[in-house]
Amino acid sequence: MTDQADREIVELLRRIESNQREALAAQQEHLALARAQFERSERTINESVELQRVAVARQSQIRNVTLPVVGLLVVLLVWLLFRWRMLF
Repeated sequence: MTDQADREIVELLRRIESNQREALAAQQEHLALARAQFERSERTINESVELQRVAVARQSQIRNVTLPVVGLLVVLLVWLLFRWRMLF
């Protein structure tokens, strides 16, 4: 090999090395962005789950109040119908 060919090979290897370093830096940057996105997604999911828990608890409270009230109203309606002799 000639001295010129050796220099070209060395220059090509340096460019390859430089490109690999740039690619590695880009990969690290993308990894950092992906981690940040993952953390945001995780926070959003946790917030959503917490809101769902609160909603289920509220529904349970409402059910515990409304069902007895509806039952009482039905009993009162039946009593009134019996009292006014509209039923039977």
